[in-house]
Amino acid sequence: MTDFSFACTGVRADPYAAGPTLVFRLRITTAPDKRVHALALRCQIRIEPARRGYGTGEAAALHDLFGERARWGNTLQPLQFAQVSLMVPSFTGETETDVVVPCSYDMDIASGRYLSALEEGEAPLLMLFSGTAFTGAGGFQVEPVPWDREAPFRMPAEVWREMVEQHFPGCGWLRLPRETMAELLAYRSRHALASWEATVRALLDAASASEPPPPDPAWAGAVLPRAAERSAP
Repeated sequence: MTDFSFACTGVRADPYAAGPTLVFRLRITTAPDKRVHALALRCQIRIEPARRGYGTGEAAALHDLFGERARWGNTLQPLQFAQVSLMVPSFTGETETDVVVPCSYDMDIASGRYLSALEEGEAPLLMLFSGTAFTGAGGFQVEPVPWDREAPFRMPAEVWREMVEQHFPGCGWLRLPRETMAELLAYRSRHALASWEATVRALLDAASASEPPPPDPAWAGAVLPRAAERSAP
């Protein structure tokens, strides 16, 4: 069986794709004189959140995914990011190819929420490979790509933000049920609002105006002891 090894050497956001897309650069290596006619690969990409640390703001943004930081020893489990297939053309010994990964900015998807929560640093990824290799110097031999082939990669968080900004500059994305969208459209039409932003802003302003003022705290007006004074027991 051919001994394949894989390494991810970089990643970039594709500025010309129709939707948010990341392009990973993959190096495939085998014996120097080994002829590979073609390689049908399946690549599963996982996020391994336990392989990095998180700041206070990141921890707050990840609370819905992993809970309180005290529980992270049990809750920081791998997240599925993508699964793609690709055909690698003929090579001998070593080659490099692109792994094109369409992405979603749907914040209901765990991987999207995780990557959007990162303020800096890198996202720890693990690329898992399987597939079929067509090899042989004089003819074709068909053999599987071993299931234990993998390649860790630390993707800069800035690349994810750059990709999102290319397709949604200065904006977020929100998915709503069809019935809710119909109600919002009716509200927008009744009030002759020019955009969805104006519609949501009008609803937020109306909700803020109807909220009662917060009650005065129990200690309002009390004289607090000076820092040097000792309060009564």
